[in-house]
Amino acid sequence: MDVHTKISALKGIGEKTEKIFQKAGIYTVGDLIQYFPRGYDVYEEPVAISELEEGRTMTVTGAIYGRVQVGGNPKMQITTLYLKDITGTLKVVWFRMPFLRSTLSKGGVITLRGRIIRKKDGLVMEHPEIFYPSSRYAEKQDSLQPIYPLTTGMTNSAVIKAVHQVLDTADAGDGVLPEELEERYRLISYPQAIRGIHFPEKKEEFYRARERLVFEEFLVFILSIRMMKGNEDRMLNQYCFREQPELDSFLQHLPFDLTNAQKRTWRDIRHDMTGVHVMSRLVQGDVGSGKTIVALIAMIFAGLNGYQAAMMAPTEVLARQHYENIRTMLETYHVPLTAEILTGSMSAGQKRAAYGRIASGEVQIVVGTHALIQEKAVYKNLALVVTDEQHRFGVRQRENLAEKGQHPHILVMSATPIPRTLAIILYGDLDISVMDELPKNRLPIKNCVVDTGYRNTAYQFMKKQIQEGRQCYVICPMIEESESLEAENVTGYTESLREVMGEGIEVCCLHGKMKQSQKDEIMDAFSKNEIQILVSTTVIEVGIDVPNSTVMLIENAERFGLAQLHQLRGRVGRGKYQSYCIFMSASKSKETKERLDILSHSNDGFFIAGEDLRLRGPGDLFGIRQSGLLDFRLGDVFQDSKILQCAGEAAGKLLEDDPGLAKDVHQPLKHALDRMISEVMLEKTL
Repeated sequence: MDVHTKISALKGIGEKTEKIFQKAGIYTVGDLIQYFPRGYDVYEEPVAISELEEGRTMTVTGAIYGRVQVGGNPKMQITTLYLKDITGTLKVVWFRMPFLRSTLSKGGVITLRGRIIRKKDGLVMEHPEIFYPSSRYAEKQDSLQPIYPLTTGMTNSAVIKAVHQVLDTADAGDGVLPEELEERYRLISYPQAIRGIHFPEKKEEFYRARERLVFEEFLVFILSIRMMKGNEDRMLNQYCFREQPELDSFLQHLPFDLTNAQKRTWRDIRHDMTGVHVMSRLVQGDVGSGKTIVALIAMIFAGLNGYQAAMMAPTEVLARQHYENIRTMLETYHVPLTAEILTGSMSAGQKRAAYGRIASGEVQIVVGTHALIQEKAVYKNLALVVTDEQHRFGVRQRENLAEKGQHPHILVMSATPIPRTLAIILYGDLDISVMDELPKNRLPIKNCVVDTGYRNTAYQFMKKQIQEGRQCYVICPMIEESESLEAENVTGYTESLREVMGEGIEVCCLHGKMKQSQKDEIMDAFSKNEIQILVSTTVIEVGIDVPNSTVMLIENAERFGLAQLHQLRGRVGRGKYQSYCIFMSASKSKETKERLDILSHSNDGFFIAGEDLRLRGPGDLFGIRQSGLLDFRLGDVFQDSKILQCAGEAAGKLLEDDPGLAKDVHQPLKHALDRMISEVMLEKTL
């Protein structure tokens, strides 16, 4: 059995189970080996009841105190007991498990492991595992039990059994790293890493396994970017750009002065567009730093020189906002150019008309979503491509849009505050301009970190802001209520908030499970102030710009990464009014308070990214991964920054010694790169 063997060859995987696994992308033994856990259950030493912390999964040992009771209703029976040790008493509940009463009524000492939440009557352990007698817990203590991402019909135990069977009988291969790199960076072998990532006996084994696999993942990514760049980056600039008096007039009549960072970035862009080679530039600017106006200046420059420019936004609402703002500015400042919008929700007739105007060159600036790269969208002379929020599109879609022209200039904008040293490695195919300055007319957002006892005060403050004509966001980490998690949820929260706010204040919810048309309709209504409070998941992190919004309340702030919290906060403070961000946390831990206090005292995304890097050291590997940055299987560019830098160094040395990776020792690595590059090319043709 090898990595190419179909999973149906494994014992216990019949036709039905095979189809379930295939839904998760597991077709072969190799796919299963690469199906890494999303986290681990760590069975740590039991603690005293007085040491329990809200929001954590913990273990306690104690005596059953009093009678075990079953209450609730037939649909939701709740079993309750009280556990006592020398430091205190803990209430424990189970849902829909009334049969436990007969088991637990025997009394005695037991060990329980479960999530600690706070109720009105104090801390409660919900739905814990039971170890009875308590000595059974010692068998699992200090072990790491893998938790796999699951699809409908798939169970964690089924994946564990299948992976165990493969690792005991199949050859996992040797990975793609040459021995020289394993030795230089003191990495364990590939087979050791595969076993260590799936079934680590100790944390140290897991750390070593993950380090090896993340290094390999980063190295292949960085090499593929550099090799693609090596084939394409010296493309000659075939466009002729001259200075345009209308552009100078536009800049002089703007009602605000560009910041020094905006001026510096525009000089970089103009230098590229008038230079010998085609531009490939990343503009990395903090939330609210004014990247869009710089992109507009570049598009006007292209349009006035007789070319077309296209800007791709991640959502239809943001595309429409960009289009309306651009169209208004062109008219207001008498710039002799025409703008067009192209989105997926437009009717067939509207699209045909837009396609005609684009193909004829009647319009010079085109703004849209993925519709810009559809086959029917043909440009007359596309010379500049702008993609907004690079990490939402990825390299493939950026290249798809670029292929609509004859090697046009590429301008990528990102609000993700990646430290510059990491950005240079990640965006190896792009030059980088950093906009680290906010416009002078922007009032700094006022921040506060509070506990849940502040909620009613926050609601009253929101009411006052709405009475003054402003709007508010509330961010929750979940969509629907869960029995096992006490996080505030969007749907339930919206109903309760409507009751609190009363008539005259429109409260609506927004989340990722809604259809795009429904999301666009709600965001559009919010942008028109038809909705005063928008309760949302992180779906609003990118894609909506409402200058009238002045309050951002983030529930369960401890559940989000710092960089993500900073992005969310960036939805307010975009207009002329003073804005506020309230980080509400249910956690009492010192670490959480230290982390959130960074946001409370700073609005600088680059500083926050650096602090995030400092605080999320190698021990913080069991939480939720930072989302929305780059789609790595295991790696996290913040958490694994040192590994990323080592992989960048290794990639540079490999290409310096062997530019084509032609040596025999580099062939496994070369094959991995060829596969990745061919996948990119295949997606570009689809």
